[in-house]
Amino acid sequence: MTEKIQVQMSMYDKLQILSDAAKYDVACTSSGVDRQNDGTGTGNCKAAGICHSFAADGRCISLLKILFTNECIFDCKYCINRSSNDVIRASFTPDEVCSLTMEFYRRNYIEGLFLSSGILKSPNYTMELIYAAIYKLRTVYRFQGYIHVKAIPGTDGELIRRIGFLTDRMSVNLELPTAESLHLLAPHKSRRNILTPMRLVQNKMEENRQEIALYNKTPRFVPAGQSTQMIIGATPETDYQILNVAESLYKKFELKRVFYSAFVAVNEDSALPARTGEGPPLLREHRLYQADWLLRFYRFEARELLDEQNPNFNIFLDPKCNWALKHLEQFPVEVNRADYEMLLRVPGIGVKSALRIVKARTMGNLKFEDLKKMGVVLKRALYFLTCNGKMMYKTKIDEDYITRNLLNTKERLPDSVSGMTYRQLSLFDDMNFTEGNVLQIIK
Repeated sequence: MTEKIQVQMSMYDKLQILSDAAKYDVACTSSGVDRQNDGTGTGNCKAAGICHSFAADGRCISLLKILFTNECIFDCKYCINRSSNDVIRASFTPDEVCSLTMEFYRRNYIEGLFLSSGILKSPNYTMELIYAAIYKLRTVYRFQGYIHVKAIPGTDGELIRRIGFLTDRMSVNLELPTAESLHLLAPHKSRRNILTPMRLVQNKMEENRQEIALYNKTPRFVPAGQSTQMIIGATPETDYQILNVAESLYKKFELKRVFYSAFVAVNEDSALPARTGEGPPLLREHRLYQADWLLRFYRFEARELLDEQNPNFNIFLDPKCNWALKHLEQFPVEVNRADYEMLLRVPGIGVKSALRIVKARTMGNLKFEDLKKMGVVLKRALYFLTCNGKMMYKTKIDEDYITRNLLNTKERLPDSVSGMTYRQLSLFDDMNFTEGNVLQIIK
């Protein structure tokens, strides 16, 4: 099978092409899995999470993030690797994926592998090659670190099942929010083909949990769960439509994460938005992530944050502040009496600080200085809270007044929103790899 894959290209050239081509896959964080090394292999998997990025304290927590191949039989209009594009094509062999992963891991450059792919010949053919790589990595090289594989829609269910027992996380890209948009920009793909492997993974995970409860040594199937990705801004869906799709996926398929990828114009096509020079809609992506967080951890529902009359997020205020300003009749909240669910809805109070408040007030009444020590962001919360019946300052419960004051408190946006260009961490730029030392690593 592997003899049909292009092998005349150097490993260095392949790595440059296929790591760069993987940058449009954003769904590459891990969570919910804590599998320790059993003493017979290399690497382990920590529940703290892995992503291809730098942590706030400067630690590099990175994955080897590559495509198996950028060959593709599909012609999705938004994709740089579409079949009609004149780009340099490359493919790894299973042995090359294993060698790269092990040698980069041994040198402490990476903590795991994120493996996506174009479609070489057919979904089954491509996934068979990916399975061969992962199987060899786990069994021959005894690699016990984190592995995330993107499943290709249209792949046989048994093949998905086999790969699921070797990986920590699996994801199937939804690609676009609606079936209509998928038909417009990716006519070779269908919503049904995408949702079928999602359902298969969900059902097998539930079946596996029951087996583990009965037989403790049963192999684990996709222990870190599954995720998906949607491209934002390539098609005309509103934030309201997108958030409802995400909420439905969380409820129906028990996804761990929905990732939102701001549309990057890499192709010229009449079906795509015209290039304006403004770059990807990163602020919109940021607001969707904030709202997604509210769905997953703050017990909000999509219909509370947006509706058909107000279908898009406020670009000036985060979704939680915006919700609070539209529901001032529920404020101010007395911090010493409000239940946990209501505390979660107060701007400036997070999940941890809400838990601390509930626990601490059993010992006595809390004051504003106590809230600050618990991590409450008082510059936001002070407009929505009372302590012992009093507000922190004399404040009008008025939407315009509070909005003006909140806007004077600048929101801290991630670097990708506040001026930086769309760019992923590069193995080559940030680690100063050259052809010579990459070849030395893999020998």
